[in-house]
Amino acid sequence: MTALTLSTAAAAGLRADAIVIGVAKGSGPKARGPVLAPGAEAVDKAYDGGLAGVLETLGASGAEGEVTKLPAPAGLKAPLVLAVGLGAAPGKDAGFGAEALRKAAGVAARALAGTKKAAFALPLADGAAAGAVAEGVLLGAYSFDVYKENGKNGKGAKGARGDKGAKDGGDGGDARRKAPLAEAALLGGKPRDKEFKAAVERAVAVCEELNRARDLINTPPNDLNPESFAAIAEAAAKEHGLKVQVLDEKALAKGGYGGILGVGAGSASGPRLVKLSYTHSRGARTLALVGKGITYDSGGISLKPAGHNETMKCDMSGAAAVFAAVVAAARLGLEVNVTGWLALAENMPSGSATRPGDVLRMYSGKTVEVLNTDAEGRLVLADALWAASQEKPDALVDVATLTGAMMLALGSRTFGVMANDDAFRAAVVGAADEVGEPSWPMPLPDHLRKGMDSPTADIANMGERMGGGLVAGLFLREFVGEGIAWAHLDIAGPAFNEGGAFGYTPKGGTGSAVRTLVRLAERAAAGDLR
Repeated sequence: MTALTLSTAAAAGLRADAIVIGVAKGSGPKARGPVLAPGAEAVDKAYDGGLAGVLETLGASGAEGEVTKLPAPAGLKAPLVLAVGLGAAPGKDAGFGAEALRKAAGVAARALAGTKKAAFALPLADGAAAGAVAEGVLLGAYSFDVYKENGKNGKGAKGARGDKGAKDGGDGGDARRKAPLAEAALLGGKPRDKEFKAAVERAVAVCEELNRARDLINTPPNDLNPESFAAIAEAAAKEHGLKVQVLDEKALAKGGYGGILGVGAGSASGPRLVKLSYTHSRGARTLALVGKGITYDSGGISLKPAGHNETMKCDMSGAAAVFAAVVAAARLGLEVNVTGWLALAENMPSGSATRPGDVLRMYSGKTVEVLNTDAEGRLVLADALWAASQEKPDALVDVATLTGAMMLALGSRTFGVMANDDAFRAAVVGAADEVGEPSWPMPLPDHLRKGMDSPTADIANMGERMGGGLVAGLFLREFVGEGIAWAHLDIAGPAFNEGGAFGYTPKGGTGSAVRTLVRLAERAAAGDLR
């Protein structure tokens, strides 16, 4: 991952391959052209105070995601200046928002792929701003080229051209892969200031784990199955002092985990339930996290049609997010107890696979009639939710790429949040908003529950087609222990980016929900869980 430092060095004298500055769109009736953001003063001085005019001549406007590259004048030791758009300039005495800084830093990091060292002279008004820029750099510079022949040390990055005026540091179609930005110095940072130092250290811990989640999501299913995922979790637990418990097929059968076993019955790779536990000696609250971990989803006997299964390696994104969040909480030393449950299985068709019409007895004792084997995520989650509920956590959150219906409702960049407690749902949405992850509160209409009535079992795994994302949430609610505040995050849309990279979000696995879960853990540590 990109090496990151806080620096008090002057922009003019710093040896780097590029200097990144921020520009904003001017506001007011007399506003013309881009406005230089704080942090760009030394660079502007090297242009004799005319940098804004040069940028305007080159077509820059300061719009969010806009990148303009220009040669540096003799007064700077860096040969290149990269101006990145921050969007609308804030009002008087107001600073740029964290998400605007995060996105701008991410765009710049992507545009500087192939660069060894860059200095970021973006507005760092306080520690929060430094943390946002750090996150943007570390997440924007991510690449996954492990399986590409010419990837540097197994890693590389497809070139982002970032020519003058290019929107969002756009990929210019350059087939040459470039290594990600190797080193970034945040100018204007205060290495000895506890607020600045803590913010950057937090960013490093969270982003390293989020990027590990991205790696897992991007790993092909022939190299990541339930057993190997569990082994990775065990290794991380040993490294970071976590307790870990792995239930294999025999232990799952002995315990009565019919949902997880039923989903994994058709695969040669057996299912697993992994429990990761982080505890703090002063932790007064317990937050339980449950992640859907379908390492590949063919749909089972209810086989997915052509065109719908090529990216189904990403169906374990929820488990990856939970895994990353628990490890991040441990690395940050949060005064809270966090337990992560990874419900891992591979959903495949075979002679031993669960069939539509089969009835499974779940870990809770309830029976489920399986009407569609492609509605498998709710089955593994149900067992894990009930297992987590037995420990009586203060709050319980599950994360899953659960329904295509949620994508139809909210698109590809926003996840839905359902809950059995309105205050807790608001807290989850608030946490997501704080860290810059788009989310939307969704209802759980009781009248939709009747559609899952089964003449054979206690409940069916399918209900009404309309409102399918809400139906799935209602199904999960059936397996949450009484009196426990619970929220369900359906990340089917934002978990895997099939389009071009944008902001600090790469193509492929995104690590959606990791930052939201970490913020919830931080809130719990502060006594503000609900």
